[in-house]
Amino acid sequence: MKAAVVHGVKDIRYEEIQKPQAAPGKVLIKVKYTGICGSDVPRVNDGACHFYPNVLGHEFSGVVEEIGEGVTSLKKGDRVAGVPLVPCMQCEDCQRGDYSLCRHYSFIGSREFGSFAEYVAVPEKNAVKFDESISFEQAAFFEPATVALHGLNRVDYRGGRHVAILGGGTIGMFTMQWAKIYGAKSVTVFDINPARLELALRLGADHAVDSGKEHFMEEAMALTQGRGFDYVYETAGNTVTMKMAFELAANKAGVCFIGTPTRELRFSVKEWENMNRKEFTLTGSWMSYSAPFPGREWELAAHYFRTGQLRFDPSFIFRTYPLSQAAEAFRLFETPGQVKGKILLDSQA
Repeated sequence: MKAAVVHGVKDIRYEEIQKPQAAPGKVLIKVKYTGICGSDVPRVNDGACHFYPNVLGHEFSGVVEEIGEGVTSLKKGDRVAGVPLVPCMQCEDCQRGDYSLCRHYSFIGSREFGSFAEYVAVPEKNAVKFDESISFEQAAFFEPATVALHGLNRVDYRGGRHVAILGGGTIGMFTMQWAKIYGAKSVTVFDINPARLELALRLGADHAVDSGKEHFMEEAMALTQGRGFDYVYETAGNTVTMKMAFELAANKAGVCFIGTPTRELRFSVKEWENMNRKEFTLTGSWMSYSAPFPGREWELAAHYFRTGQLRFDPSFIFRTYPLSQAAEAFRLFETPGQVKGKILLDSQA
């Protein structure tokens, strides 16, 4: 089969490799689309791969081509989204159902070959069926949608409260929608990109605030009559928005950092004192899994994508490349700010 194989820093080649098999307990998936995740970029462009040669890709959709011995929940022709985590199922964290925290895990598309290929083989539980009403392009967004839901539930989320979403990227848009589905009184999205703010309103946000404006904080606090937000979700992994979260939080708020920072983060004493004085709860979020594996996050993503309550907008996709042009796609990330949305690779083009 053909695959986009990483051989070194900025060295990704479209070439022939051995096609995987549907071993016992596994299924072979004919890949349709794979999203390039932010975590894939340093693996290609900055030498962060676990090994070489490697085949990346973990946000994918496709069709079951073959089933291995013992597989009962899937059949040939099923439309499936890929679940990339392969937990050990034996450690203390796995036994509690905290699969995201497994220390002995494998991961499809980083620690083992992934979906930047025509075919990928995965364990039976790592393929989630989805309805025919859901396109293969949309199904490639299952993984980020589940990351958003996992983050929402990392605090004691309850409906009827004011919610702030910091960052209007893909994860932010899904987190906003989950907050609405779960009954938020209001959801406000913060970003500096007017197009992302317009999209947020189109997808159901109650308010959109341009955090690049001089007096945006006064505008934001007025939306809650000066109380601040009961739940604050940082989804950009940006130093500015992480500090902003502390200021926007209400007394006794729940604050969750879903975004992953890429540079050193420091808080002044005054900034940090927000947490002491407001007694808000601060937590992080990692991946998207719960018991029984892969978890309610994946089950609910399939359900709400099917009902249309979790909406997919074509503007989520910045550009689509055939798999043969994966190297060209990754070159776009060398210019900061050039990629505005998700890049999909089409394995069958």
